[in-house]
Amino acid sequence: MFFRREIQSLFMSEVKIRPQELFDAERFLEIITHTDLEFIEFPIKTLEEETYFLQLNEAKRKANFEYNYSILYYGKLVGACGIRIDQHRPWIGEIGYFIDRDYQGKGIATEAVRQLEKVGFEKLDLQRIVILMDTRNFASERVAQKCGYEKEGIMKKVNRVGEDYYDCFLYAKIR
Repeated sequence: MFFRREIQSLFMSEVKIRPQELFDAERFLEIITHTDLEFIEFPIKTLEEETYFLQLNEAKRKANFEYNYSILYYGKLVGACGIRIDQHRPWIGEIGYFIDRDYQGKGIATEAVRQLEKVGFEKLDLQRIVILMDTRNFASERVAQKCGYEKEGIMKKVNRVGEDYYDCFLYAKIR
C-alpha cells in the first residue's frame, strides 16, 4: 500500500496545470488538428483563431466566466482544461478538458481534473462542479468516475457536433 501511494504521488507531480499563455497557441493548434476530438465541437481552425481565443482568457477570468489551463506532462503541453462558471448560478462550475491523442490513457486527464477541481472548490469557492460528456465518450466517463463524480442522469440532445445533437451524461460533485 505504501509503495502504491508513493508511485501515485510521483506520477501526480508530473502532471501540472497552469493558466494558459499566448505562447501555447501553436501547440494547442497542433493538438486540435492532430487529435480525433469526435465528441467536441472545435471551431478553431487557424493559429490566428487560437491566439485570439487565448487573448480572451484574461477578460473571461475577470468576468468570472471561464478559467482555462494548460495541462503539462513532464513539462510538455499535452492538453487543456477549464472551468466555465454558470452565469445564472455562479456557485456552479462545469469542467471540460482534452488531451493530445499520443498522451491519452495515461491518467493525465484524471489528475488534471483533480487539480482543477481543487481550484474550483478552494479558489473559486464553488459549491458544485459538473462534468458533461457525450454518452459515447467512455474515456471521459471513466475520468469522472475515478475523480469521485456521481452520475446524476442523461441530458438529451445537449451536445452539438457539426449539425448533429447528442445526449450527455451529467456527473457532479458537491463541496
